This record gives sequence, C-alpha cells and structure tokens, in this order.
Amino acid sequence: MIEHHPSTGLALTHEVGSAVTVHLDGVEILRYTYRPDTVQRESPKPYLHPVRTAGGALVTLARPHDHVWHTGFAWALPHVGDDNFWGGPTFTGTAYEQLENNGRSEHVAVTAVSAEPDEARFAHTLAWITEGGRRIVDEERALTVRPVADAWTLTFETRMRNVSGRELSIGSPTTKGRENAGYGGLFWRGPRSFTGGTLYTPDGSGGDELRGTRHAWMGFTGLQDGTAAASSVVMVDDERNPAHPPQWFARTEEFAGLCPAPFFSEELPFRDEETLEFRYAVVIADGDGADGRAASLARSGRDALRRTPPA
Repeated sequence: MIEHHPSTGLALTHEVGSAVTVHLDGVEILRYTYRPDTVQRESPKPYLHPVRTAGGALVTLARPHDHVWHTGFAWALPHVGDDNFWGGPTFTGTAYEQLENNGRSEHVAVTAVSAEPDEARFAHTLAWITEGGRRIVDEERALTVRPVADAWTLTFETRMRNVSGRELSIGSPTTKGRENAGYGGLFWRGPRSFTGGTLYTPDGSGGDELRGTRHAWMGFTGLQDGTAAASSVVMVDDERNPAHPPQWFARTEEFAGLCPAPFFSEELPFRDEETLEFRYAVVIADGDGADGRAASLARSGRDALRRTPPA
C-alpha cells in the first residue's frame, strides 16, 4: 500500500494491484477498483464505488439484484463488434440472450499516480479481451479529481485503439433494434433511494421522458435514505467527443441511471488500428440541482475539462 497524503485537501491511497481510494478533507469520496474479482458473465471491468459527496453522502450503487453488472460508475460497452463488454445478456434483435460473448476490460499497468491538495490523479493501461481470449482493444485511461467550492469533479479520459485486425462497430441495444435503449459508455447507477429523482438539462428538468434527448450535459438529483437530504450528480460531455452533444440514456422511474451515450442510435465504425478518444467531467455535490445549481455545477465540469488537456 502506498499513500499520498498532503496535510489538507485531497489524499490518495494506492492498494497496489487492486484499487485507489481518494479522500477530501478526511472524507472518502471515491474508490476505484481497477482489478475486480467480477465473474465473466458480468463482463469484468474497473469501476468507481463507493462514490460520495464532500459531505459523505453515498451516490453510487454496485451489483443491484436487478442488474448485477451495474457497478457505480463504469466505462461499459454492450456491443463491440459481436462482443459484450457491458455484462449480462446481449440484445440479439428480438430478445436478450445469454451468449458466450462477455468480454473483460483487464488492467495491464499503472502509468501515473499522484496527489496534491488540489488534484489527485491515477492512470493505467487496459486490454479488452473477449470471452474466447482474443485481445481486441488496447486502452489508456486517466482519472483526475479536483475539489471545487462545495463539490468536487472527476475528469474521466479514455483512448481506445482497435488491435483486433478488423473493423469493429460500437453500438447499443437500440442500434440492434430495441427502441430507446441506447445505453453504453460512461454509465452511472445511483442508490435505490434516488428512484423518482429529477433530471436537469440546459433546457429544463424532468424525468424519463428526457431519455434519448441530446444535451451537452445532464444532471440527476436524488434523495438520501435516513436524512432525505438531496445529492446531485452532473455529467458533462467534452465537445470533442464523437456524437457531441450525445443522446442521453437516463432512468428515473425504475432505477436511477445516467449515461452520455455516443452510440445511442447510430453505430460508430471503429477501424483497425484507429484510436477513439472520449473525455467526461462528473461533478458530485451535496444539495439539489434546482434554481440554476445544476447549470452551475456543469460549468465547474467544463472548467475541469479545460484544466485537463487531452493526452
């Protein structure tokens, strides 16, 4: 175990070969498990859970019984060519079927780890390997955490290179024929108490009717069990990302979920040896998004993206 502990602000603990944990003024705000023990059927992948506000309120849920492959925040893709790097069954055009196609996003090497009072950073490389053992994508990933006013930001960056020897199309259940189910990308699953929460966009607020709409950012406010206090998650899409502004996969009624989905309704061709880059800012805050607060948090996310130049 290696600790990077400035006297105030952010601190980072690296459990070498397993996970990193970040604290803000003594509060554990995130744990990133980069080498999980997930079973193959759930498409093993690194994930962020638990994630908490600066005040200590939990804003993620991992392995819920309804979708055990949902793990807090995760970069997860359900259709990469013929392979499933999301987890669980695959939509085959008419129904979901459990196939032998659950791949894994496997940690290879740590490339950066540091912490200063105002910034903590972790970067590593990964290999995307099919259930049959073929390595089809090499990835470079970086996570940067910064405190902002009464909240904090996570900048998530990924560079994926197709090493399969052929073109891969990246899509979603919607591109395979299931209406309004375009999930895939950086996906957040919120606590059960967030069910029935409120979505915020640059154009207003609402619920499940906003699924599939295009926005540069979207936020979610939910309520905490025990206290009924509000917490908010705002996700900001980088303007350089493919398909910006993205369609959003968002759920409020059945469960709390949010995902800027670049492959929602159109497959993205991924040529052999091509590199795709995606960057996102996630803002985690105590309190709700009403009265312009969600927009203010989104501005903090855009600032975080500007402060983190593309690799």
